[in-house]
Amino acid sequence: MKARAILLLSLTALCFRPALAETLREAAPKRLLIGACVNTEELKNPKLAAIIAEQYNCLTPEYELMPEFMVDKGWRFTFERGDRVVAFAETNKMPLFGHMLVWHFVTRNWLFEDKDGKPLPRAEALDNLKRYIEGVVGHYKGRIVAWDVVNEAISDQANEFLRPTPAQRAIGDDYIEKAFEFAHAADTNALLYYNDYNIEQPGKLEKTLKLIQSLKAKNVPIDAVGIQGHYLLNWPPTNMIDKGIEALAATGLKVMITELDVDPLPRDTSGANMAVTEAGANPYPDGLPADMQEKLARRYGEIVTAIVRHPSVTMLGFWGTDDGHSWLNDFPVKKRTNHPLLFDRQLQPKPAVDAVIRALKTGK
Repeated sequence: MKARAILLLSLTALCFRPALAETLREAAPKRLLIGACVNTEELKNPKLAAIIAEQYNCLTPEYELMPEFMVDKGWRFTFERGDRVVAFAETNKMPLFGHMLVWHFVTRNWLFEDKDGKPLPRAEALDNLKRYIEGVVGHYKGRIVAWDVVNEAISDQANEFLRPTPAQRAIGDDYIEKAFEFAHAADTNALLYYNDYNIEQPGKLEKTLKLIQSLKAKNVPIDAVGIQGHYLLNWPPTNMIDKGIEALAATGLKVMITELDVDPLPRDTSGANMAVTEAGANPYPDGLPADMQEKLARRYGEIVTAIVRHPSVTMLGFWGTDDGHSWLNDFPVKKRTNHPLLFDRQLQPKPAVDAVIRALKTGK
């Protein structure tokens, strides 16, 4: 029944093809996959499912594969939500990127901490890490082509290398290499990557290069690095994005832009530190004005032009399809109306779509 439902949804999607002369996937150079994050609720909307199937040629589950939704304390795994996204991707012949195996948010603290919040003994925490990764990656072996193995491990603090997460406190800094080793053992054919925000910017770039060099020196099976790409209208400058990609590519790893969006609303911080909250204005509750649409389109065009200059970039993923489903409606300012994506709340293409298509074609 599930397979039949996915097939019917895909057939229904063909009736809602967006009115674009050229799609994002058609405009992209052949070396570059174009994707978006999706969740099971979005796939229930035939029009939105149509846009997803039409515009993109790879997908990332938004939250379905995060530990908080995958396993309970009795080690009972719940794969139903993830399976639905995988089925949609397979029906539409889209490679799937698994997000994520180890993160300090949307996780299960008991994997690394006792009931009082104190770190578990190293051996117990390592066993939990191995058991979790084997359970998830093993279930999707051969069906998910790449895994975000460790997410956001590098500290934002100038005098600190790795973020002191529950996994790091229980296991030590080598929890990262152990996670990659466990993931590789569970599916030797899957591409494995480290994923983080702001790592193309000077402060975190140096730490990211240090981490990559350390992992490679130990022959850890890492294939790629993911730059999240949560950008603002005026930050970072495109030459910084350029130089960051160049430096990361020089390590010999593939580079991916995994979570691209552009926040057009005023805010004090960049990046995606989920611990940050701000108080801020909600200037466009009724829609983005024409002048701001132009600025957003111009910024998207500049960013994507910079990205496609680099043959090392193998995947460009947008963090969502339409404004109504963007996480930026609730971050870093709670409950405001944001407009950071390529399609609006009515699922109509914004001027940014044409700007991205033109930019993608410069990479051919």
